[in-house]
Amino acid sequence: MFNTKPDIRRIVTSHDADGQSVVWIDGVATNSKRPTSKTTTTLIWATNETPADFLSGNDSGEQELGVPPPASGSRFSVVEFEVGNEPHGLHRTDSIDYVICLAGELELVLDSQTVRVRPGDIVVQRGTRHAWINRGTVPARIAVVLIDGKPKRIGSLSGAQFAP
Repeated sequence: MFNTKPDIRRIVTSHDADGQSVVWIDGVATNSKRPTSKTTTTLIWATNETPADFLSGNDSGEQELGVPPPASGSRFSVVEFEVGNEPHGLHRTDSIDYVICLAGELELVLDSQTVRVRPGDIVVQRGTRHAWINRGTVPARIAVVLIDGKPKRIGSLSGAQFAP
């Protein structure tokens, strides 16, 4: 079982006063929350605009957790699912999501399909309704990068509006 504060080492690089590359942050990521009793999300980093300001002195891993990226922004999180997690139902964000399965196995549930995701698999979600379920025997962990996307949606749209 995962702890409420997962032990995820976060290494953030920057520049010193002479312009040399250095490690700025090296420690356990602490910005975590449990949206359900068997799911833990940890924010690793966030950007609020593109291009991103990489000289900022702010720890962007301490921004508000659990919100989608703002216009032209991104969110990078690690999500852990204990065995038998129960999702809230299908959800979606108006974003392109890059999802990398790091450990365990998950079922990616879509409106009319389910696919098994294993370690090393990569999922690209294009604003789709989805849920994650751990039906395996060990906890699962995914890394997720959300990048602001369009169109912005309110309510449900017809399939024709989603055709590639």
